[in-house]
Amino acid sequence: MKPLLYIISALFVAGCSPAPESDAPDRTMRPPPVADDRPVILFLGDSLTAGYYLDPEDAYPALIQRKLDDRNLPYRVVNAGVSGDTSTDGLNRLDWVLRQPVSVLVLALGANDALRGQPVARIHANLDAILSRTRDRYPDVRFVLAGMKMPVNYGEPYIGDFERMFGELADAHDAVLIPFLLEGVAGDPVLNLRDGIHPTEEGHEIMAGTVWRYLERVLEGVASAR
Repeated sequence: MKPLLYIISALFVAGCSPAPESDAPDRTMRPPPVADDRPVILFLGDSLTAGYYLDPEDAYPALIQRKLDDRNLPYRVVNAGVSGDTSTDGLNRLDWVLRQPVSVLVLALGANDALRGQPVARIHANLDAILSRTRDRYPDVRFVLAGMKMPVNYGEPYIGDFERMFGELADAHDAVLIPFLLEGVAGDPVLNLRDGIHPTEEGHEIMAGTVWRYLERVLEGVASAR
């Protein structure tokens, strides 16, 4: 088992242009931007999802967007996260990130809680509430739940309860479970920054491949249900 930490960042950009004062046609005006109405895949997580210390375009959610585009799959990835987020933080800002319709929620929270020794029951309750409230808002939403592992020094009872929690939540909410988001990355100094916790660009490429194996299954299910 290796230590890990999660965080996420959300970037929303909006712009507007003033209307021309003249009544004469302005042939230099650009047409208004076309709204991006592609179904949203929302990544709700912590530093791992945000791409700590990396360009946002190198974080695994952005790499997932490239995979979608390469396959002509009409989805838009939204990386909605804040560095250092716990499950409580994610729940507290859930209404804000759910302002736009969500087709798939990839939930990657809980590790920061555990690293701070929070009771597993509390983490479970927060993640359960995030999934339930998202389903209440968007009944057709699909879930991908990213599991995590803890260092051995946390003790077997806590580690066991924490890791089982993800499977229990996945079963309860019909979510596709990623057993370990950092599979093949955690503990490898070549794939992590000097802090030994946050992945490098190469590490995020491996994470994107891991997430894609499970997300692709969900998207296939969405397509077959149409």
